[in-house]
Amino acid sequence: MFCHKKIYSNIMFDALMPKEGKYFDYFNAHGELIAQGGVTLGKLIAALTDGSGDAQALADEIDAIENKADAITYDLLSQLHTSFITPFDRDEIHALINGMDNILDVTQDVAEAMSLYDIHRIPAETREMAIATERSCKNVCAMVKLLHDMNNAPTILKLCHEITDLESEVDRQLRVAMSKTFREEPDVREVIKLKEIYQLLESVTDCCKDVAGTVESIVLENS
Repeated sequence: MFCHKKIYSNIMFDALMPKEGKYFDYFNAHGELIAQGGVTLGKLIAALTDGSGDAQALADEIDAIENKADAITYDLLSQLHTSFITPFDRDEIHALINGMDNILDVTQDVAEAMSLYDIHRIPAETREMAIATERSCKNVCAMVKLLHDMNNAPTILKLCHEITDLESEVDRQLRVAMSKTFREEPDVREVIKLKEIYQLLESVTDCCKDVAGTVESIVLENS
């Protein structure tokens, strides 16, 4: 009888014990939104360099993506505060989801700056920065989708390094774009506007690099 009671007690405890939960589902869903945000940002930049799309509609789409990501971040952090079991260190989870959220926050900042500064056309050089930014966002998505299995460590670390390389590439593109703007743009107000856009765009890849650094630490500590 005692044995049966003990087994029943263990079953009840297991039933009440919070499980690992949907952390990886949250990361994956957020990562998908980051990739979508990068693609949409690329379309927005294209619309403002060659008129190939509706800039306002694309900016609105980025707002919607960022709002969805905020909801995922809220749900994940709510679960983190109530779970006993987590897939890796709580501080790492917190840093990762907040870092991912920062990517879309800055992506939204780029779109809002376009409207705030009433920008209708931007130099073609910005398109190269947007392409690299989009690749970086897609790499973040691919990277977090592999986190559920530390056997994926070599591929994850390769993606981390690619994100770091892309950030360096966008840094270089920023310097080239700014140099050309200072040389060729006679309107000081336009120079100020473009400088802000370039720096915000570069900040998206900075945020991607920060997430890559967090993921690299998680992998090295858990694989």
